[in-house]
Amino acid sequence: MKYSIDLKVPSSQAWLEAVMADFDSFLQDHADCERKASAMATSLIAKYPDRTKIIPDMIETAIEELEHFHQVFDLMQKRGVPLNRDMKEDPYIKQLTPLTHGGTADSRFLSRMLLGSIVECRGCERFKMVAEAQDEEELQKFYKRLWASEAKHGNIFVELALEYFDEKTVYTRLHEMMEFEGEVVKNLTIRSALH
Repeated sequence: MKYSIDLKVPSSQAWLEAVMADFDSFLQDHADCERKASAMATSLIAKYPDRTKIIPDMIETAIEELEHFHQVFDLMQKRGVPLNRDMKEDPYIKQLTPLTHGGTADSRFLSRMLLGSIVECRGCERFKMVAEAQDEEELQKFYKRLWASEAKHGNIFVELALEYFDEKTVYTRLHEMMEFEGEVVKNLTIRSALH
């Protein structure tokens, strides 16, 4: 069974060009995104302690995302790139978050899980693009490893949603959310950031 849906709108070449033109800023944003991803997995455990099937995978995801942050930080240290003093608001996440509001407690839980999948799938696509655009072998290998990890995380969220909801409910909602995400991506301001 497929645990994710292909992105509806591909990231643009203009986005990739912006990243490659200012890679230090991209690294700063990437580090912030890894910290936020770890916190998001932990917050799902805090919010849904009764959904015991998600807890082991969310612990593992939180740890992996923190490890990714550590790896990006090491890369930044080598390049003399400082961490951002303040984590900036992510316009992509800000526009997607309302998808998790409203409805029943169950529908909010489902939407939160599926949002996790969508964000990881977009990260996977973009890390693949960054890996393939790299001249430096170290960066190429690093982003290739990350895109494989993001793909795994994207699948985990859908797999876990299927523990609590039937296939039709999960995939109907995922399709709706992916359509919305595609429109968000089309209209995002191009900048040297993961989203």
